[in-house]
Amino acid sequence: MYTHLQLRDSTRPPVTLTTLARMKEEGERIACLTCYDASFAVLVDEADADVVLVGDSLGMVIQGHDTTVPVTMDHVVYHCRAVARGLNRPFLMADLPFMSYPSKEQALANSVRLMQEGGAKMVKLESGAGQAQIVEFLASHDIAVCAHLGLKPQSVHKSGGFRVQGREGDAGERMLRDAQQLEAAGADMLLLECIPTDLGRMITAAAHVPVIGIGAGPHTDGQILVLYDVLDITTGRKPRFVRNFMVDAGTNLQALKNFVAAVKKQEYPATEHSF
Repeated sequence: MYTHLQLRDSTRPPVTLTTLARMKEEGERIACLTCYDASFAVLVDEADADVVLVGDSLGMVIQGHDTTVPVTMDHVVYHCRAVARGLNRPFLMADLPFMSYPSKEQALANSVRLMQEGGAKMVKLESGAGQAQIVEFLASHDIAVCAHLGLKPQSVHKSGGFRVQGREGDAGERMLRDAQQLEAAGADMLLLECIPTDLGRMITAAAHVPVIGIGAGPHTDGQILVLYDVLDITTGRKPRFVRNFMVDAGTNLQALKNFVAAVKKQEYPATEHSF
């Protein structure tokens, strides 16, 4: 019945926000992976990933769209529910997809769906200072929130494409201020995508909550990659921050274990994966 109490003293207790906060404090890198189904979730769990994200990247990776914009709440709930069935140890978070959080009330209703129907323990939203009130509202209802900064795929048509963010003018300073404002509003985690290494270092040093990077340099508290990129399933040109962990791995499970080990040992990302 009381699963968390039963597993607390096991050799693989479930990862919680308390676990992640301790890892940041002690300097242990957090290994994160996206996942979209139960079969891969079992492997990700066995590889000892700390955090699993059911990302709206499923729109591109699974559904074949050019962007994440077509992904709906029903899509994310469906995939989150499947992933949750395959996990025991990792902390599960899920994306709030495009236009699922334009108001506080809609953000709350859809976050409740991800938790009650999908089994998520945290929701992630693409954000800036403009979403601080939504983050605060969700936090006031005891919902764990990850704020996503930098390249925001849901805004790709507005931002001018998939490109590095935070380089021009005072954009980096604005992003740092946004990160601090979102943390102050109640964000329990920050995710930085496609930003310069120095900016990733600066935001991580200023934050009191764990900071996860994807193309944000080696100085964030953790790293996340799309599962299909790690396993070299994705075809065509890949982002600079992607590393193929199937090289010399032999099996999918070993490749995932190699990713986790490389993050923990701070061997990934290297200079060639950073901006």
